Amino acid sequence: MAFVPRLNSRSAAFLHDILWVPLALFLAFLIPLGHGLFDPDPWRAYLLLLGLGLPIQAVAFVSFGLYRGIWRFASIPDLIRILRAVWIGAAVTVGIFLLLPTAQVALGALFLYPLLMTMGLGTPRFIYRWYKNHHVPRGPHRRALLVGAGRSGELLVRDLIHARDYLPVGFVDDDPAKQGRELHGVRVLGTLRDLEYLLRSLEVDIVLIAMPSASPAAMRMIVDHSAHVGVPCVTLPSLQELTGGRVAVSRLREVEIEDLLGREAIKLDDAELKAFLCSKRVLITGAGGSIGSELCRQVVEYGPAELIMLDHSEFGLYRTEHDIRALESDVRLTALLGDVVDEVRMRHVFMTHRPQVVLHAAAYKHVPLVEGNAVEGVRTNTIGTRVVADLAVASGCEKFVLVSTDKAVAPTNVMGASKRVAELYCQRLSQNAGDTALIVTRFGNVMGSTGSVVPLFRRQIAAGGPVTVTHPDITRYFMTIPEAVSLILQAAAMGEGGEVFVLDMGKPIRIRALAEEMIRLSGHEPERDIPIVYVGLRPGEKLHEDLFYDFENPMGTRHPKILHAGAYGVRAEWLDTHIAMLQRACIAHNEGLVKKLLQEMLGDDRMPVASPASAVTEPPAAAKLKVVSGK
Repeated sequence: MAFVPRLNSRSAAFLHDILWVPLALFLAFLIPLGHGLFDPDPWRAYLLLLGLGLPIQAVAFVSFGLYRGIWRFASIPDLIRILRAVWIGAAVTVGIFLLLPTAQVALGALFLYPLLMTMGLGTPRFIYRWYKNHHVPRGPHRRALLVGAGRSGELLVRDLIHARDYLPVGFVDDDPAKQGRELHGVRVLGTLRDLEYLLRSLEVDIVLIAMPSASPAAMRMIVDHSAHVGVPCVTLPSLQELTGGRVAVSRLREVEIEDLLGREAIKLDDAELKAFLCSKRVLITGAGGSIGSELCRQVVEYGPAELIMLDHSEFGLYRTEHDIRALESDVRLTALLGDVVDEVRMRHVFMTHRPQVVLHAAAYKHVPLVEGNAVEGVRTNTIGTRVVADLAVASGCEKFVLVSTDKAVAPTNVMGASKRVAELYCQRLSQNAGDTALIVTRFGNVMGSTGSVVPLFRRQIAAGGPVTVTHPDITRYFMTIPEAVSLILQAAAMGEGGEVFVLDMGKPIRIRALAEEMIRLSGHEPERDIPIVYVGLRPGEKLHEDLFYDFENPMGTRHPKILHAGAYGVRAEWLDTHIAMLQRACIAHNEGLVKKLLQEMLGDDRMPVASPASAVTEPPAAAKLKVVSGK
């Protein structure tokens, strides 16, 4: 039966402990007796104490839970239980003994008895634990070198010792004070500069990075050194990912490109975000997409009254709803299928759920696909934005936030142009939006999003290559999805209406360098193991993206990672007329006319771009934009 081994192990532990009662008493009497070893009086006292101590200590051992613990995992709480059981049991035994007319006994023996009992019960337990922790059984295990001897490293090596999948052979850490020290018997052998030498000399099979707060530069150094020796790396999640979770072997994951290209953690004004979202009804369009799903995850943390998730993709919406429900939040969740272009459906959504905050992330964003499907791109990105923004204003929403893109700046493709017109429409609507604040957020590529270059490179590397890059010098701005969404929410919270907020994307990254890093991460060498092939720029693709127009005057905000591009006066009648023409072209499914209208709109000298929201002036020459018209 299942309980028999457990019962036998407890019985053996109890027998071990109870045998220490006569042994500890014997030693306690023997040590002070010296030359009086054969004097009968002390031994009569010994027998009396033994008769009292055996039943009293047996009751104390069981009462204080000495057998709830397992010797294999003996720890400080087990030692505390031993101390309580031994010293309280001994105090009761000695107290009763002193009340009886007994033979003389040395007081030292009465003190030595519980001391020896504590040593007798505690020492075997901790010796057994030490042996089990340091005895490496025969069988498969991977020799692991740990990077980072801090708190996370200590917790990880403790779990490694128990897990048996890895044999920790040492630590590396750049802290001089830790050199030569040990954590659970595993020594700190050197610094990151010694990594390659240690990997070779110790015949390491894998590197375990136990630094959740490691900078991207440190991560790149570790990965590059390991790749040079041909040793794979895995890492603990970042501090953000570890929130609410414990450090354990099961949390180790492969090093990802986001770990190497990410930036320092963003500090958010949680009080402002709480005031913005708490107890509000929040509608997120495009909730099944990369940005939309992360918006749902972050918004729900701030306790909205209701989170309304809308998407036209059944699978995307199902996946997001499943993930959000797994968070076990008290927030009321509503998942709605619908297309933002469907005005009847969207009107019903607004009338039924009365959202107070609208985060509009629904969009088609894949440049070549939208270039070849201009009608659908404009319908969703431009007309869909107009539908949702108009309903937000008509229903008295507090804030409407458009998630835009850097491709809307001087666009050379349909996707960017459709988002630029959407930006302008929000600017035009904000001039007469009543109590609704319309805000635009603009940023570059996000790593790992659907259709982005990162998942494409992963698939190509997994297939053995080649990795396809459009141009040797092409660059893009990159940001992680959680980072982008955090800044979108922060910008939305601080916006008062009419602003175009641009997220600080750092420096642009060469796509070739990105491909090389990802190849090294996979344990291969670029060009030698996996070739990189240049396939030429795709239709509408630019060599370098911009975050601002020349005529925009970026200004800082109270958040260091968010810039204000300014507010523009937009001639409402002119813009509405052209959007109506775009809509008619979409209804007629006239791809050529849609592209022609976009070029006329964004290259027209009459496009007003004045800084003050109330002004309407002619644009500078730099504002003229060209859109690839195609056939």
